[in-house]
Amino acid sequence: MYNKLGIIGGMGPLATVNLFKRIVFLTDAKKDQEHLEIIIDNNTSIPDRTSYILGKGENPKNELIKSAKTLEKAGAEYLVMPCNTAHYFYNDIAKEINIPLLNMIEETTNHVIEYYRSKKIGLLSTEGTSKSGVYDKYFNKHHINLYKLDKEKQRYVSKFIYDIKEGCEERSIYNFKNVLIELKKSDIEVLILGCTELSTAYDIYGFRGNFIDPLDIIAKKAIEYSGKKIRQNKLN
Repeated sequence: MYNKLGIIGGMGPLATVNLFKRIVFLTDAKKDQEHLEIIIDNNTSIPDRTSYILGKGENPKNELIKSAKTLEKAGAEYLVMPCNTAHYFYNDIAKEINIPLLNMIEETTNHVIEYYRSKKIGLLSTEGTSKSGVYDKYFNKHHINLYKLDKEKQRYVSKFIYDIKEGCEERSIYNFKNVLIELKKSDIEVLILGCTELSTAYDIYGFRGNFIDPLDIIAKKAIEYSGKKIRQNKLN
């Protein structure tokens, strides 16, 4: 049994807080002592993942590994990383530590296989997540089609994501909602919230549609991995 969870955070800080909140709300606990013990490294020095993948920025690999090692040294027994794009570096991180690093992309794929395999699935994400193929790797393995955004829609979604980070999402939410409308018209049946900022925005705005939320999935997996139970009728 794994009792102490470590969170590689700071990508962004709001998404890190959101994961922590979800784990607390979703844990079937009646007192403080029944919750998970959690260590968070809110490492805001991690360079932007998408910028690097697109060839425009610094490689975040070393800072990601640094966070993982810091958490392991602090006593964490397993780790999660609430950033979809950062999973491009998953293998680089995992091989440098001696504790499990749960894979949010793989767990989301397993969720799709169980509940949505026959559906037409679209991906809402950063351009880095889309172009790096972090979801394609797992979807292709199971022969599941994944529909990605065209250039214009991706630009609107990316703008909304970075505006959330800046705290100014109101200036781009209109175009983002229009993207959702257009995707629904194109017969996309379910959308992956493939950026943890979008998971946070969903909590705030309650977008209409059928969504798969990787942040929710990894929160539940983190609870189960510790041997604890998930509380029903919370954040479902």
